[in-house]
Amino acid sequence: MKALVLIGGLGTRLRPVTYAVPKQLVPLAGKPMLFHVLDLLPADVEEVVLATGYKASQIDAAVRGRAWPWPIRTVAEATPLGTGGGMRHAGATMSDPFFLLNSDVIAEADLAALAAGHRRSPRCGTMALAEVDDPRPYGVAALAAGDRITEFVEKPEPERAPSHWINAGLAVWAREVLEEIPAGRPVSFEKEVVAGLLARGLYGYRLGGFWDDAGTLPRLLRSQRFLFDAGRGAGTRLPRGSSGRGPVAAADDAEAAGASFGGYVTLGARVRVAAGAHVEDSVVMEGASVGEGATVVGAIVGPGGSIAAHRTVRGEVVGEGTAPG
Repeated sequence: MKALVLIGGLGTRLRPVTYAVPKQLVPLAGKPMLFHVLDLLPADVEEVVLATGYKASQIDAAVRGRAWPWPIRTVAEATPLGTGGGMRHAGATMSDPFFLLNSDVIAEADLAALAAGHRRSPRCGTMALAEVDDPRPYGVAALAAGDRITEFVEKPEPERAPSHWINAGLAVWAREVLEEIPAGRPVSFEKEVVAGLLARGLYGYRLGGFWDDAGTLPRLLRSQRFLFDAGRGAGTRLPRGSSGRGPVAAADDAEAAGASFGGYVTLGARVRVAAGAHVEDSVVMEGASVGEGATVVGAIVGPGGSIAAHRTVRGEVVGEGTAPG
């Protein structure tokens, strides 16, 4: 099998950080969000294709800078094509069937088992489903016997939601579905295509573990906590000369002598955290600095961002430049 990973959207809910980098490269537990998604793929996948759009060159450079267990390449779109348009544009060489992954999903999921379930009976698709309390922001499935999906409603009002089982952004599809997507224009796969596939056999695969869409600050930080607790972080050492409980995933050249840390922190390359500063439950990205005596809790500090001395930042997304005292 091959895999197609959709890397679209402008990351508006994580601005101003996403003015500088695509959200898929925001690091969680020491690795870019995208890398955690790719880690879900079985090692015997034949090829991975990344359908890219916003800041595509940054995505391409990031994946080329690391060894992977399978060939990986990017296919950039010149103008935004939506989920369906992106699938059609980048999916010309897909296998039958193929994996389809959203690039901002942090989850416990066995994709080999998902593929095996897809092969057990004739069907055009098998969609991983996560159970959520509030299904309004998602595509929601109505389930019949054997978890066959009989209705799929995108972003329903509460009274129209047929269940609390939502599209988890991980699926296996028959290659034929790509031919159902109109070519050459933006297409929402969920809104324009999925309903027409129900009669061919679309089934759900219920996930039982952690799942989140890491597209907002609270969800991103919740996902980081899960990744650390699940042992999926890239190291958990405190920076030299610092104190606290961690876990902290710190780049080798991050400096934080005299600083203290609570749990669940990522420090990118060339980060400087001054003496007397305290950081917890946060992401401090490449080249950022935290001034003397400052406090950063539940926040993202973007590349090159600077937190002034003695400033307190809680629950904020800080972009490039200085957050004044």
